[in-house]
Amino acid sequence: MRSVLLFNPRSANSKHRIPNSVLQVAASIDGARDWVIVDGNREADPWPKIKALLESGEFGYFGSTVMPGPQLRQAIPVSRDIRQMFPQVKIIWGGYFASNQYASVLGSGYVDFVINGPGDVAFPSLLDAIEAVSMSPESPQGTEVRHEDTRHGGQAPAQSLLGTEGVDPFALIPNLIYLRDGVPHKTHKGHLPDLDRLPPLPYEKLDKFYPMRSYLPNTWLGSRTIAYHSSFGCPFTCSFCAVVPIYDAKWKGKSAKGVYDDVMRLREKFGGNAIEFHDNNFFTARKRTVEFAQLMLNEGMSWWGEGRIDTMDKYTDEDLALMRASGCKMIFFGAETGNDAILAQMDKGGTQNAAQIKAFAARLGRLDIVPEYSFVLGMPAATPELVMKQIDDDIAFIREIKEINPAAEIIIYVYSPVPTEGSELYEQVRAAGFDFPENLEDWLSPAWEKFDLRKNPLTPWLTAAMVDKIKNFETVLHARYPSNSDIKLSRFQRRTMHLLAGPRYRMGVYALPYELKVLQKFWLRYRQPEIEGF
Repeated sequence: MRSVLLFNPRSANSKHRIPNSVLQVAASIDGARDWVIVDGNREADPWPKIKALLESGEFGYFGSTVMPGPQLRQAIPVSRDIRQMFPQVKIIWGGYFASNQYASVLGSGYVDFVINGPGDVAFPSLLDAIEAVSMSPESPQGTEVRHEDTRHGGQAPAQSLLGTEGVDPFALIPNLIYLRDGVPHKTHKGHLPDLDRLPPLPYEKLDKFYPMRSYLPNTWLGSRTIAYHSSFGCPFTCSFCAVVPIYDAKWKGKSAKGVYDDVMRLREKFGGNAIEFHDNNFFTARKRTVEFAQLMLNEGMSWWGEGRIDTMDKYTDEDLALMRASGCKMIFFGAETGNDAILAQMDKGGTQNAAQIKAFAARLGRLDIVPEYSFVLGMPAATPELVMKQIDDDIAFIREIKEINPAAEIIIYVYSPVPTEGSELYEQVRAAGFDFPENLEDWLSPAWEKFDLRKNPLTPWLTAAMVDKIKNFETVLHARYPSNSDIKLSRFQRRTMHLLAGPRYRMGVYALPYELKVLQKFWLRYRQPEIEGF
């Protein structure tokens, strides 16, 4: 069987996290196939290493995770060059960008398949099917591929998919998108796998390619911070979220004991002393969260995760106090807006509203957990005046949150459409004249890269004045309240920023804050949490 080259394109310039997405795929084939990982974050230029590996003739598959934004700068040219120089290598993409922009990805001519969701079953099954197709008709034993066991989310016994001439060999593989007769074809969504039954991530083998300790950066949480995924999906259908088209409002988590055991393994073997949970919605199951917090008591590890306000507002004060005692220092929430009508437009789901957002910020303040609230400004509206009013109202609402809980972290995004097919909001966006590039390489332009960082929306209803107002307010706000999680800032620097931004913030004068931009960019090198995380 041919070996697999897994690629993690560069996503950040420093403090690189464990490449969990490609490591999860590696776990699905570990022991059955040889594989290597090339991490673009750890290579000055990954192409020489990738080229040398492919020139060995051992590798038949190139798999790349592709998130929107910076990862495209390496994923696109590397995949294009592989197709030109090594046309026999099958190129497989996964990740949010590949799933959401599959038409342009497959239309590029150099991506053969897209894994549309978890690849634990889809990826090894796809490799088996490709090899079955490549075998001669005289080898019927080569027509067997694995596909999903719907009872347990594991591997069912091999079944013949090519026994009848003309049968699509990929049709029964879950979570797959590929061209069939020149048209993108999606296979069925597979059941989310039982995470406790999946093979453990092969950290030790990754350590042979790149030292694991180099993936445990110094952050506000701890000096060696673990990046960890404990669940798949999210049970909500927010129409601005890239997760929704992939998971169809499904969520499944690893057991609290399983998560705890993994964390202890990473601490014992590699010295991890803090945790970032990169789940889309870590706190979905209250029972699991409470059990995990109980297990973490007295372990001396700080941790952070993402949740929903309306979900966590159902937790008792005792639950939240237990979480804080176990090391939970900060929780990220999608507050989105203080306008209940816009929350409905976003199809936020649940029961979240403006009053709850404010009350929960106060509640977490009393319990010494920092709420990290993100807001999405610049939603479409019937008139330009209404768009600007929505922006002004949300700026006022954010100021209210800071009055209620000055320690609350505020992250501001400019609304960027997500191609959630069939959603009312996406149809409204398209009707307003917005659409995505049809050519994959157009995503390499600086404008589209910033689009997926939610800094340059390219949406027709937002004027330059509107975007400037959002960005200028953000500059003043972050200078008045420097981020708690920025460990580079000294007390003197924080104080200087705070005082310099004071008059502007008090008077609501946000225009042309050049003096603050200069400090943030050149003196303090201010960290942007919406782009860089911890």
